[in-house]
Amino acid sequence: MDREADVTVTVSEIDRLHSQLSRLEGMFPGYRTEIVEGAIVMSPVKPHHAKTIRAVWNALEAQLSDEWDFISDVTIPFDDANEFCPDLAVIPRAESDKNLIAYSPDLIELAVEVVSPGSVRNDYEIKDRAYARRGIPHYLVLDPYKAHCLTLWNPGPDGYLGRDTLPYGKTVVVETGIGRLTVDTGGLPVDPAARA
Repeated sequence: MDREADVTVTVSEIDRLHSQLSRLEGMFPGYRTEIVEGAIVMSPVKPHHAKTIRAVWNALEAQLSDEWDFISDVTIPFDDANEFCPDLAVIPRAESDKNLIAYSPDLIELAVEVVSPGSVRNDYEIKDRAYARRGIPHYLVLDPYKAHCLTLWNPGPDGYLGRDTLPYGKTVVVETGIGRLTVDTGGLPVDPAARA
């Protein structure tokens, strides 16, 4: 009896898509790639984007217990038409330690997006509805172009029912199921056009 057999490796459509997105990002440095409403969306990223993420990460990391961790720009498949890569997401450390290429949105306690010139509609409208529909308890939008922060909570089928907009310079407070989290927005970078 022949014990050797052909080994068939099946690559899922989602794995193929991840591979294509990775190649696109490699071909276009300085752009962030996501699937939004079935379309591949590439958004240019400016220095204020990374500086804001780093500042928020540092502020929140000091407040989280060891049971929680961050992922950043990692794929979160929502449905056939939407595969987001949150700028920052707080998930259980046991999950982040798995070092996967994709995570379930059901793991996210807090999603954070930093607005870039090409992501305004995605961050304020599309992700508001998508994150809320999946039950992500808290969503934070930081906007260096408007110099304000939008906090969203109480997810519903059409978006978040609770929302506050705070100008940069204030301390943002997010009352989560994992504790009270604060971010001082006073030192966050602001686009020069927003100051005019």
